[in-house]
Amino acid sequence: MTELEKYIHTYFSVNKDDLTKISSFFKPVTLKKGEYFLKIGMNSDKLGFVQTGIIREFVYIDHKEVTKWISTKGYFVVDLSSFVFQQSARWNIQALTDSELYVIDSKDYQKIGQEIPRWAELEKLFIAKCFTVLEDRVLQHLTMTAEARYNQLFNFNKALFNQVPLQYLASMLGMTPETLSRLRKKASG
Repeated sequence: MTELEKYIHTYFSVNKDDLTKISSFFKPVTLKKGEYFLKIGMNSDKLGFVQTGIIREFVYIDHKEVTKWISTKGYFVVDLSSFVFQQSARWNIQALTDSELYVIDSKDYQKIGQEIPRWAELEKLFIAKCFTVLEDRVLQHLTMTAEARYNQLFNFNKALFNQVPLQYLASMLGMTPETLSRLRKKASG
């Protein structure tokens, strides 16, 4: 079972036949380190799921890069407003390592509803999950100290700290690289 199939099965309790149908719409895509899945200003017609590798979503603000999220195995990558509403993308999505994704284009995404009777319900759950992740991120930034955010991410995925440039992690955590370095030193000492 692929990571995509595990994810769909775990979060949406899809039966085996529907799982096979849904996953058949996704095609394997390889991104080399540094390649873009999406660039700001483009119209996004694809939704990706990370099978292997590390993908970063970021934007330029005042001549600096601000990282929204770093996706690893088992996460989707998409500029959701661009994909759903056909707006220009607001986020760059770039591979930080060689990565393997399962990708569905918007035409095939629409076809799933014809094949899977429960698709409207599953899609609503998917969008709700995306929204919940966003709400959790906002709540963390509003209520947690920088140290608590650092500890939470470190405990959730220690490997990121050895695989991702620290300035990207600092940006995602809403702190300066110097603050992140100080917190890392404090945690290891």
